[in-house]
Amino acid sequence: MGAINIKLYCTGSGWDCSFNLLVSFVKVPKHRLIRLPMFFTDFKPFTVEVQSDPPVTIFGKKSDRQGSEAFPPLLLLHGFPESHYCWHNVVPSLMHKYNLVLMDLRGYGESSKPELVSQYAKTLMARDCAIVMSTLGFETFFVCAHDRGARVAHKLCVDYPERVRKAILLDIAPTLDMYSSPIFDMAKTYFHWFFLIQKTPFPEELIASNARRTAEMFLAGGDKDQLERFDQGCFAYYVDRLGDKACIHAMCQDYRASASVDLEEARQDERLGIKIQCPLLVLWSKHGLIA
Repeated sequence: MGAINIKLYCTGSGWDCSFNLLVSFVKVPKHRLIRLPMFFTDFKPFTVEVQSDPPVTIFGKKSDRQGSEAFPPLLLLHGFPESHYCWHNVVPSLMHKYNLVLMDLRGYGESSKPELVSQYAKTLMARDCAIVMSTLGFETFFVCAHDRGARVAHKLCVDYPERVRKAILLDIAPTLDMYSSPIFDMAKTYFHWFFLIQKTPFPEELIASNARRTAEMFLAGGDKDQLERFDQGCFAYYVDRLGDKACIHAMCQDYRASASVDLEEARQDERLGIKIQCPLLVLWSKHGLIA
């Protein structure tokens, strides 16, 4: 995916807001153009090469505001089927207190999308985070993570206890519990946990057949009122990602890893009594099923 060097200054109402907004156009497969609002104007994009088999490139953005280096580092990790853009409404309230790092998990957004299920083990995805933070000069840091990102953050806390100062995990239950004893309401609401792990290319082909409808179901349960909560630029980007074959496959592989290699790692951690050691805050949405 390559960027086209076009800058457009918009005025008006709606998601474009009433001020001049820099918008970039990104060229995507099939010669489509996606309009991406530049929420993070005080952030600097970065890529970090992670040595693995195969090598993985992690894309992200970090605070580039004068004086931000004096604040404690905070890593923000997104969920499925999103990217670092999901934090755009949260960042303004944090950027004056923390040196923020937002990254796309492997398999998502603009980061690499390796082929094999084993390459989406949360051990490897947590290692990506640790390497990114080291590369940016942060040996210890805070982490706040949602959904899939929270599962990565869980493993990050377990595998790198000396690195994570404190953690916040949003809207998850342990993977082992999700697959070991699902109840009817859980299986109904989190149907994608069982759909996405089916043998390739079955779920991939169904998702690709109607990316927009898939995004509506995954992000808002098909509820139009819930969809209106999303910034339309962000939503269009998520639809685009769900229309990209490599991205769809990567997301499915992430879930397949949860149902295989991640489960075994979780069982081993449980047998050994390995737990998160740092101060931890776990939150669920008020009307969420888990709460």
